[in-house]
Amino acid sequence: MSIGKPRKIGKTIEEIEEGDSLSLTESIEDNQLLLYLGLTNDANPLYIQHDYAKQTEYQKPIVPSIMLMGIITSAISKHLPGPGSHVVNFSINFIEPVFHYETITFQFEVIKVDKRKDVITISVEAVNSEEDRVLDAVVMVQPPMVTAEQLEDEINE
Repeated sequence: MSIGKPRKIGKTIEEIEEGDSLSLTESIEDNQLLLYLGLTNDANPLYIQHDYAKQTEYQKPIVPSIMLMGIITSAISKHLPGPGSHVVNFSINFIEPVFHYETITFQFEVIKVDKRKDVITISVEAVNSEEDRVLDAVVMVQPPMVTAEQLEDEINE
């Protein structure tokens, strides 16, 4: 059963090459933080309480790490390789904290295409507006298994 109209499908492994890249800039706003905290019921004072955060080395509330991971996986699902892809492994280093209202630029690059395993490896680096690196990640992704044409053919049958 399919709900709604057919969606665009991302690049298959045959369409992806090492060196393919994507740049994405995101600003972390209150509405995103509140949605995350509401969905997860995560009441960590380091994320939301200015008085608590002021007593820590960070001095002000920080963005939850999982939100930054969500931005990365969302970009993979939307853009590289795109809709129909599936993250199968995720390794990340959080180098510097990200604070509320910061603007972060993420650089994605395909560093390996393994057609035998049907997996690509994407390197991700993110910097804040001062060009300080805030995170590095390596994400293994299974690209869409079905091309847009195959999906269209199946729908039309």
